[in-house]
Amino acid sequence: MAGELGVVAAGFLAGIIAGMLGVGGGALFAPALVLFLGESQLHAEATSLVAIVPTALAGAWSQGRYGNLRLREGVLLGALAAGGGLAGVALANVLPERALRGIFAAFLLVVASQLVRRELRPAPERGELL
Repeated sequence: MAGELGVVAAGFLAGIIAGMLGVGGGALFAPALVLFLGESQLHAEATSLVAIVPTALAGAWSQGRYGNLRLREGVLLGALAAGGGLAGVALANVLPERALRGIFAAFLLVVASQLVRRELRPAPERGELL
């Protein structure tokens, strides 16, 4: 029961973060499924792929109402990412569980370090490009 409550909390938190920062929530869904429900990394990643669909649709619909959605670019990115997703699933199913966890952890560290690096950079002058 406690594990399921952890997944519920992680799902809600991931939805808030997805809406606020534009991430699909997979960076939270997969670890929550592993930590709170004891799922394997492979099962958590597969389940996370399904879980991000309604999150992404709700966020995109909401952002569209605010006029922030660039549908053409989003559809193009999504179509290209679908091919990459097929390749990634094939790789995930042949890699050892430990390798999947390590790759996932390394990915999160790279993303986190990039975010910190950008935040610590001096703010651009008005009118200057990032």
